[in-house]
Parts: sequence; C-alpha cells; structure tokens
Amino acid sequence: MISVGKIFPARHLAAAGLMIIVSLIAVACGSDTTSTATSMNSATSSGTGTSTDAAPAKDTLTGTIEIDGSSTVFPVTEAVAEDFRLYEQSDVRVNVAISGTGGGFKRFTTGETDISNASRHIKEKERDQAKENGIEFIEMRVGTDGLSVAVNPDNDFVDCLTVEELNKIWAPGSSMSNWNQVRSGFPDRPLRLYGPDTDSGTFDYFTEEINGEAQASRSDYTASADDNVLVQGIGGDRNALGYFGYAYYIENSDKIKAVAVDNGNGCIIPSPETIADGSYTPLSRPLFIYINVARLERPEVMAFVNYYMEVGAKLTDEVGYVAADSSIYEANLAAIK
Repeated sequence: MISVGKIFPARHLAAAGLMIIVSLIAVACGSDTTSTATSMNSATSSGTGTSTDAAPAKDTLTGTIEIDGSSTVFPVTEAVAEDFRLYEQSDVRVNVAISGTGGGFKRFTTGETDISNASRHIKEKERDQAKENGIEFIEMRVGTDGLSVAVNPDNDFVDCLTVEELNKIWAPGSSMSNWNQVRSGFPDRPLRLYGPDTDSGTFDYFTEEINGEAQASRSDYTASADDNVLVQGIGGDRNALGYFGYAYYIENSDKIKAVAVDNGNGCIIPSPETIADGSYTPLSRPLFIYINVARLERPEVMAFVNYYMEVGAKLTDEVGYVAADSSIYEANLAAIK
C-alpha cells in the first residue's frame, strides 16, 4: 500500500495557498474568523457565492475515513478529499492510499476500509469475500478513463501502434526486446517496458482488452502500483513503452508522449472527446468507487459521499478524466438516501 500526498502538485499548491490565507485571516480577525471561514466555505461549495444567511449552518463532524485502491481513481478521490476538508469538514481526516484496485478490494472486503477506488468492476471472488465478512456495498460510477500508452518524448518513430502490435509486445511469453521486432522500419534499439503491477485494475483491463484475458501478460517489465513511478521511468528512458491512466499522461505531458491506438478504424489519440464518444477503443473504461453500506451510518462518511457526488463531475474533469453523466451522479445519490 502506498500513501500519496502530492500527485498533482499545482492543485495542492493552490489549496495550500488558500489554507494559508484562511489562517492569516484567523490571526488578523480573531473571533470573527469562524463566520468568515463559514461564509467562504458555503460560497465555494455551493458555487453560488451567496452569504451564510442563505444557507443553513453545517454540523461540525469529526472522524477518520479510510480509502484505498486504484491509482487511476486516486487523483479524483484525493481532489474530493482535499476540497471536502478545505470547504466542508476540516475536522474530518480522509486518508487516501494506493494499493491498486485488487489490493484495495482485499482491504475493503475484510472491512479495513470505508471506500475503495476501482478501475474495474468488483470480481466474483471479491464479492464472495465481502459476503463472507458480512459486508454490503454500493458501486458508484464516477467517470471514464482512456488508458494511455506512452513513450519517451525523444522517441520520434512511434506515433501509433495497432492493437495487434500491442498484443505481440505484451502477450504472455512474448520475447520482444527490440523496437525493430515490433514493426519493420523501427530502429535497432532496446525495448524497455513499464506497467502496473498485478493488483492493478489497469493491469486487468489492459490485459483483457489487448491480450484477450485478464492477468495474461509477460512478466519481464518494470512494474509498480504507483503510476508516478511509471511516468518517471518512461520520462527517463528514451527506449521505454508503458501504459497507465489518462490523468497521469495529462499531468505529465511535458515528460512523456502519448501513442495513438489503431483498433481497425485508424489511429486514435486519447483525449476527452475520443474517450467520451467511445472512438478511443478498446482502452476507454469506467471508473468507480465502492462504499461499505454500514459505514454510511457514520455521518462523516455519508457527508463525504454526498459531497463526492455533488462535486465529482467538476473534479473528475479537472484532474483529466471524463466525468460521468449527471444522471449517474443523481442515481448514485438516490442509492444512499
């Protein structure tokens, strides 16, 4: 399990700056600080800019919410957690960790966590594990990702790969170790691979779509549960090829280069438009959070999930994914009422 605090530095710096401003107001204004902070929080979270007279006061909540799972969904959930503490409930601690979708479900189905980030649907064996432990859960879709294939920006010969070529590279037993084995005309240069570990939902999805079976993959590559490690590896290796969630490509587009994918309809580069309209196939996929139903009885968990559904679309877009349709967020909220 990896605990991460700074994946998207620009967003964290902005939030930190606002926290400092609020702290300075507190020092300068003394007893007036509470009403000033409440007014700021209400205006920001509602998006209307209205004063506290127009909104009921929020109950002050405490407690700790434990979240783990997908590195792909992490940026969205971390952004929600950050804003929840900044604008809604500053006394609630929200711990968001990364252990991959599978690793997250291992903890979630034994009751260790309240919420699990997932870049795939829960598997039958994971569902059975939850049932054995008396855990009921709700699945909520929170967006769509375009799983991105990437190379080093100094790579000037790869702009597009076919699904067949990706399969030949990543298939179990593949011995491809040179770029000239991928396609005639590619240079005689070593091919070094980077990808998620076997607990990752990204790994499950990629292997199922590219190799025809989840978890079916060659194993001789640099693997990590942390997509930032993969980004750094590809960014520092001119012969690299790897894959991870779209938000990590967007955040690091100055360090890595996305490769278009040809599934028979021409080369399609991942973008919000091609992910949303389904043309970036077969690597567009839904993103989820799973909530332990019993934990919703805790007011801080219920408040957090409600807030997630209220601001999720905006923050999903902000970190680089495609938000779910508004009707999906509404259905998610209805499921917990």
